Amino acid sequence: MADLTLYGRGYCHLCDDMKLAIEPLRGEFAFTLHEVDVDSDPAIEARLGELVPVLMTGTPANPGRELCHYFADLPGIRAWLTDPASA
Repeated sequence: MADLTLYGRGYCHLCDDMKLAIEPLRGEFAFTLHEVDVDSDPAIEARLGELVPVLMTGTPANPGRELCHYFADLPGIRAWLTDPASA
């Protein structure tokens, strides 16, 4: 099962939009979506600042690469979920 991590904020409508945009992919792929509030960790907040939402591969403890930020790149996410090695 693949892991994706969504970094966002509780008051961020773009974060809510990205989460909603990703949900239909669950019908095609098995993945776990980890959610991290960037304001809960000063190091993450300093690193990402206003660049939220950010969707990354991996888990919060073992992050991978950024798939998209601000808006869901569904073709890019789908490509990575289909074949993580080549996307």
